[in-house]
Amino acid sequence: MTEITPEMIETYARDGVVLIKGLFADHVETLRVGVAQNMEHPGPYAAENLHKHELGRFFDDYCNWRQIPEFEEVIRLSKAGEAAAKLMNSRTAQLFHDHVLVKEPGTSKPTPWHQDSPYYFVEGNQTLSFWVPLDPVTNATLRCVKGSHKWPKPVLPTRWLSEENFYPEGDTYIAVPDPDAEGMEIVEYEMEPGDAVAFDFRILHGARGNETTQRRRAFSLRLVGDDARYVERPGPTSPPFPGHDMRPGQRLREDWFPVIYPT
Repeated sequence: MTEITPEMIETYARDGVVLIKGLFADHVETLRVGVAQNMEHPGPYAAENLHKHELGRFFDDYCNWRQIPEFEEVIRLSKAGEAAAKLMNSRTAQLFHDHVLVKEPGTSKPTPWHQDSPYYFVEGNQTLSFWVPLDPVTNATLRCVKGSHKWPKPVLPTRWLSEENFYPEGDTYIAVPDPDAEGMEIVEYEMEPGDAVAFDFRILHGARGNETTQRRRAFSLRLVGDDARYVERPGPTSPPFPGHDMRPGQRLREDWFPVIYPT
């Protein structure tokens, strides 16, 4: 296993984001098979994120690990749960959901700036996403605003295609900033297949378009730790998980969201 060092844990706590080289290196081919299956048989939440006049293809889908054996294999057999628990300083790591994002060659559209947490019905100081490219990435890589997990208010979530607000606006949220124009400190990495960016659910992040001649397939894994609890939002969440029957303040139900570390 790629060692999770004290320096990585310190960086994750301070910046909300850290690069882990080779964490999924032994699972790249398995994940590629799973992504191909996902794209051939999309789930109910699959989306195409381009308007008709925009070139390329930007596909994403999530919550398919129960239907795609390759995803479940990697979730359960990789060291993702152990690595996440160490980075979060948590005794446990619990699966929230999987997410696939594919930008075909010539897809100029960037992934909009956003935080994941406002879309979700879970909150806590111990949350973590792994963003794992299955192709080498340079300009199409993930971009994260360092330290944005400590902002006093969350960023208003929007719908990627229509750009409409996900919830009614109010004092709870701040408008989506423009980190490049506003001079925010952005971290991004050139990555090899199987590397992973670990970032807090509250980190403001996006990704460049894929102007290269090769695909950019990415697999993402969302995990939570000991202090994560169910919360209600001012509207339907994404993912929605209909019929979950949880109440505010509860831990996520383990029959739907299994604890993958310790096994």
